[in-house]
Amino acid sequence: MSFLRLKKIDLYIIKKFLGTYFFAILIIISIAVVFDISEKVEDFIEKEAPLRAIVFDYYLNFIPYFANLFSSLFTFIAVIFFTSKMAYNTEIIAILSSGVSFKRMMYPFFVSALIIAILSFLLMAYIIPPANEERITFEYTYIRNPIRNTDKDIHRQIEPGVFVYMKSYNVSNDIGYKFAIENFKDGVLRSKLTSDYVKWDSTLSKWTIRNYFIRDIDSVGNESITTGAKIDTALNMRPEEFKRMRNFTEMMNLPQLNNFIEEQYMQGADNVVELLIDKYSRFAYPFSTFILTLIGVSLSSRKVRGGIGMHIGFGLLLSFSYILFMRFTTMFAISGSMNPLFAVWFPNLIYAIIAVFLYRLAPK
Repeated sequence: MSFLRLKKIDLYIIKKFLGTYFFAILIIISIAVVFDISEKVEDFIEKEAPLRAIVFDYYLNFIPYFANLFSSLFTFIAVIFFTSKMAYNTEIIAILSSGVSFKRMMYPFFVSALIIAILSFLLMAYIIPPANEERITFEYTYIRNPIRNTDKDIHRQIEPGVFVYMKSYNVSNDIGYKFAIENFKDGVLRSKLTSDYVKWDSTLSKWTIRNYFIRDIDSVGNESITTGAKIDTALNMRPEEFKRMRNFTEMMNLPQLNNFIEEQYMQGADNVVELLIDKYSRFAYPFSTFILTLIGVSLSSRKVRGGIGMHIGFGLLLSFSYILFMRFTTMFAISGSMNPLFAVWFPNLIYAIIAVFLYRLAPK
């Protein structure tokens, strides 16, 4: 077979792969949009959401988010579907009989997977976050309450050596209850303020501390006590920090997420693990495209009883088990039982081994 013929086969497979992939996305997205409209139409009417906002602010940004969310699954379905058809049309037998190795035949599949993986990474890292900001803002304006703060026992470092503590924070009136500030110098506690509550004063852009008790300690260990009913102070924190929208990291591109993680490390926040999982997933998730592509081709390149349905059924079982396994390891990371980087990449490692095993069993 000539080099020109090989190029035609490559282009044929790439065209089939990407065409089936985007067609699958189009069909599933259309169904998802119809179901979403039927579910939210009453909210749109009740909140008097403008038609332009529904179309451009919500659904135009909903489509890329939903499409990328199931990108790996769409990839797998596309590979299984069109490769099975090639197998049952004896196209794969013809390709292998012409002198093209199975390994060489994988080349256009991986080129297609690379295109999808790059697209998925760019969407997750840079394109979808600003789109999510508009979509989520719309949801919270016309569908549900945007603000939450369920944190208890909030500990935060607001600047080097200065730590604040609140038993709880009320986002409705910007009040932190059972408030305390600890000031350390060279690792030694120099002063500690405790109070009943602290409230944000929007007119002065300052925090007002009520019923406070200050304990100062000098370098030789002598203590002095100061009490009062009210004191204003300019703390290095803002009320917006405690008013997080649900899934707020989905609105951050990769550089913004990296900066936010550094800030949370400095403040000693408790959600750093979840942020790291979000960050690492933006790299690991696109990479899964290659693994699922190899599994899909290895499974569907041979004729079996049951036809395409058998291939799709077994393939979906593997893909859903992959997603379930990823969620399972993520929960271990959040609980502190597993390193976040390892938790995110471990499913890829396991299913890469499965992919190589299936590849060795594939017809050559």
